[in-house]
Amino acid sequence: MPTVDARPSPFEFDLDTTALLVIDMQRDFLLPGGFGESLGNDVARLRRTIAPLQALLKAWRTTSMPIIHTREGHKPDLSDCPPAKLKRGAPSKRIGDAGAFGRILIQGEYGHDIIDELQPLNGEIVIDKPGKGAFYATELSETLAKLGAKQLVVTGVTTEVCVHTTVREANDRGYECLVLADCVGSYFPEFQQIGLEMIAAQGGIFGWVAESPALLKEIAR
Repeated sequence: MPTVDARPSPFEFDLDTTALLVIDMQRDFLLPGGFGESLGNDVARLRRTIAPLQALLKAWRTTSMPIIHTREGHKPDLSDCPPAKLKRGAPSKRIGDAGAFGRILIQGEYGHDIIDELQPLNGEIVIDKPGKGAFYATELSETLAKLGAKQLVVTGVTTEVCVHTTVREANDRGYECLVLADCVGSYFPEFQQIGLEMIAAQGGIFGWVAESPALLKEIAR
């Protein structure tokens, strides 16, 4: 069985029961001038994940293992956005407001979609989610069940928010998760470091952490 050098221990995975999850690699979060940058964040800290994710997707697409992309966003009428979330951010920079790439985090807008470098191919699954976790109010559980998935390789942004929430939810549902440190990103370096440490702590309380070259080596085999 393929085995990846990971923390806190080697991660074994089965080609027949493993899926790749690419979380929220969206223009609103990653493009200069977008929503993320408008809040004072350095988007370069997220964009460092693009090149390793491109390499990972290229290799993954040579296998039979499924790929699932997620996008965080809301309906145009904001009926699926709770008031507590809607109030986040400075006035005129909140969800639904006009941004550089259309209404911020609204389904169908240019900024809501995945960046050009990582666009899904035909046949790859795209799940729209209204919350931080990929399981909340989505069809992800049913999709994974149909795929027969038991293990998830988790990538995307941001490490301490949507990635962490999804990994915790997956752990509660019995999935084994491998988080790729160079394929997840945070606007805050300290959150990136601590977020990854929290996943692998206490013998892997939420999952495993590795670098993508270790996984690519196993895929090539």
